[in-house]
Amino acid sequence: MNLLLQEFQTKHQTAPFSEINKKDFEPAFKQLITETKKEINKISKNKELPTYKNTIEALEFSGEKLNRVSSLFYNLNSAETSDELQKIAQKIAPLLTAFTNDITLNKKLFKRIAFLYKKKESLNITTEQQTLLKKNYKNFVRNGANLSKKDKKKLRKIDRKLAKLKLLFSEHVLADSNAFKMLLTDKKQLKGLPKGVVESAKMLAKQNNENGWLFTLDYPSYIPFMTYAENRKLRKKMALAFGKRGFQKNENNNEKIVLKIAKNRYKRAKLLGYKTHAHFVLEERMAEKPKNVTVFLNKLLTKAKPAANNEFKQLSDFAKIDGVKKIQKWDVSYYSEKLKKQLFDLDEEQLKPFFKLENIIDGAFTVANKLYDLKFKEVTDIDTYHPDVKTYEVTNTKGDFIAVFYADFFPRKGKRQGAWMTSYKNQWKKNGINSRPHISIVCNFTKPTETKPSLLTFNEVTTLFHEFGHALHGMLANTTYPSLSGTNVYWDFVELPSQILENWAYEKETLNLFAKHYKTGENIPQELIEKIKNTANFLEGMATLRQISFGLLDMEWHGKNPKKYKNIKVVENTVFNQTNLYPDVPKNAMSTAFSHIFPGGYSSGYYSYKWAEVLDADAFEYFKENGIFNKEISSKFKENILSKGGTEKPMDLYKKFRGKEPNPDALLKRAGLI
Repeated sequence: MNLLLQEFQTKHQTAPFSEINKKDFEPAFKQLITETKKEINKISKNKELPTYKNTIEALEFSGEKLNRVSSLFYNLNSAETSDELQKIAQKIAPLLTAFTNDITLNKKLFKRIAFLYKKKESLNITTEQQTLLKKNYKNFVRNGANLSKKDKKKLRKIDRKLAKLKLLFSEHVLADSNAFKMLLTDKKQLKGLPKGVVESAKMLAKQNNENGWLFTLDYPSYIPFMTYAENRKLRKKMALAFGKRGFQKNENNNEKIVLKIAKNRYKRAKLLGYKTHAHFVLEERMAEKPKNVTVFLNKLLTKAKPAANNEFKQLSDFAKIDGVKKIQKWDVSYYSEKLKKQLFDLDEEQLKPFFKLENIIDGAFTVANKLYDLKFKEVTDIDTYHPDVKTYEVTNTKGDFIAVFYADFFPRKGKRQGAWMTSYKNQWKKNGINSRPHISIVCNFTKPTETKPSLLTFNEVTTLFHEFGHALHGMLANTTYPSLSGTNVYWDFVELPSQILENWAYEKETLNLFAKHYKTGENIPQELIEKIKNTANFLEGMATLRQISFGLLDMEWHGKNPKKYKNIKVVENTVFNQTNLYPDVPKNAMSTAFSHIFPGGYSSGYYSYKWAEVLDADAFEYFKENGIFNKEISSKFKENILSKGGTEKPMDLYKKFRGKEPNPDALLKRAGLI
């Protein structure tokens, strides 16, 4: 019996991870694709006149099991992958791509949708239903429904190529990341590293049957090494290894893959009648056009660059005291931390004892309770895919079940780097039942050691709040249709719920809820809270410039014809010449490991982080004016932003919450750039 083909007989119908046989994925996908095709054919061949119910709603709720299995598989492939899963992914990616094409290129189905779309103004349907109808119609048009038979074949070929290329890209980055290990055996090489970092490195070496201290490219190992290690040669070694991911002359090289992805995306956009891939993507974003993105980024650039230049000079002058004539990329984190300590009498090691992971989790839950009346109860009767994963049952203060919440915090071999929120099951309403979501956040924080619990840096605290903000967007979803639920919103709007929640981590009222010393239980001193607030804009010009450079690189790859591009470094240097502060490193490249924009969903969308900062700065100003736990405002945010998903245009939802459009200067003001 293939468990993936059955209804899950578990609590809240959660995935029975430990009982799933990986070998069952491929046959399950094949059978479910066949079954879903039958559902689609039934809709497209229906001889009755198209109605909203027999066409749009029927299509929306088709393939429910396929969507569930697909979600399970791809989430596992990100958080707990293996050679076996990666091989399966290579087999099923073309099948799913062909299946998606079969739907969007289905003439009869499109004819039914077009029939309803033409008479949309006369249909007696809700705003959410209008949104879904428009989304479906546009989705078909934007994915080739109006193409000729010949061009449809071309589209299918391009989509098959892209599906495989994106998988290969991710596999190569993970393989290069896992391959690098730096074993140190001389204690002198550890100079400057905090005790906790040294202990973690010792534990990691022991786990790998080595004597000494082992460092890797996983963030909890890499970031503190680059921040505290006094040995400049070793910092350089680590930085070069990190920058070489996907750029080495080995089987994991991504240079050709980057070029192929960019060129195939351009071909696809042209085939569909768009000038570039960015024009295609941005048609369905708040920014609307590539020009608006470049104007936005360049306006930020004019404000950030003078500040960044001044900050870099200050940092360079500070490094010269140590005899560093020219600061390099492997020096920036190290000297930034030292300069921060000198200017503000603060370093991350002072803060970490107050940021025990379990306390931060409880703090995030308390914030969610105070804002949105949510309660989180850790449970052990929900299965997980790894022993590190924690599970929670989420209810409201009335006791109503709201969501299942998974939390996966520590790095391991089969897990990609970074932090993200994802969903194992969306929320929807059907037949009078409000089916609740299964939401997860995945991070890479420092593991507990034999003598210390997991203690976070303040940056990791804000990361947890960021991903938890996304999770709240998913958990509080309250829409009828799954494709409009939770984080299924415009990409430049999706970061608002995550980025706004980061603000709470800087507030005294919030810190007093969870920032307690892991040994003594004492609250974080007021003096440290003030220092955290004082350092909020430390080197903000440089940080903003870095984000702008990534956004501009994204637009360079996707907002132009990439036909002439043959060399990754030439493309990058063209962009980074206007944003670089320190010398380029010929052996390193950004694009070959830029997972957000190549395999990820941020192509032509990396600007979204800064775009959403305008929204979150303006929105949090509203909270600050009235109290950060003001129930009236948090209710407005919940009802108009978090629960509504993509049921209405983002700016309409924002104005319902705020009463006006955002003030663009709110971001510059908060960042200290005006």
